[in-house]
Amino acid sequence: MARYNWNPWHGCHKKSPGCQHCYVFGQDKRYEVDSSIVRRVVTNFNYPIKRNRKKEFIVPPGSSVATCFTSDFFIEEADEWRAEAWEMMAMRRDCIFFIITKRLERIALTLPCDWGETWNHVLINVTTENQAMADERIPIMLDLPLAYRGVVVAPILERVNLEKYLGTGKINAVSVGGESYVGSRITRYDDVLAIRNQCLQYKVSFMFHQTGSKLLKDGRLYTIPHYKEYEQAKKAGIDLKF
Repeated sequence: MARYNWNPWHGCHKKSPGCQHCYVFGQDKRYEVDSSIVRRVVTNFNYPIKRNRKKEFIVPPGSSVATCFTSDFFIEEADEWRAEAWEMMAMRRDCIFFIITKRLERIALTLPCDWGETWNHVLINVTTENQAMADERIPIMLDLPLAYRGVVVAPILERVNLEKYLGTGKINAVSVGGESYVGSRITRYDDVLAIRNQCLQYKVSFMFHQTGSKLLKDGRLYTIPHYKEYEQAKKAGIDLKF
């Protein structure tokens, strides 16, 4: 499945320990951009429904669309633009829209009025970096009217126990990744495996999507260039599909 990126707005506010070394803030700093200012991205706001000269969608049917990865889709400042974003997703039910959020408490307030089975192409995931954030956010997600519930443990900062949540049968997939770039904290491979084993026990799909810049494995600390983090994670061969 081809993957495309759609960032209808840009900028965010740091919310929890996982945000400490946010890659968006790091990249924006290089260009003297204030990442705390949330702004609508004018040039590509309508990217999912843009067409080429042949009047074909630039994002072809069957694509996966990583949505709002340089902000949070449910951030307060985007309330005035979100209805238009939902409308475009409704027009593109032939694609999968993948959303990751830390703002679970705002989802119920901002879903489209016709939310239901016709929105099953929108996959909402909670991101959590430690046990405290898992215990705060995942219960909210479990109570939401979602056909798909994903958990993204990234950047993984400690060993996280998800068993009581996986045991509900309501979680579809778990993905784990480390932290990248300057100042990145260490990814402990044993902590990744611990979550993987929990997923195996409850037959929940698992992905190790990114090693992070610093990976501690078998007592050895590896420094991994960012462009190799995804490749090295895949080489570990520990993904699970159910």
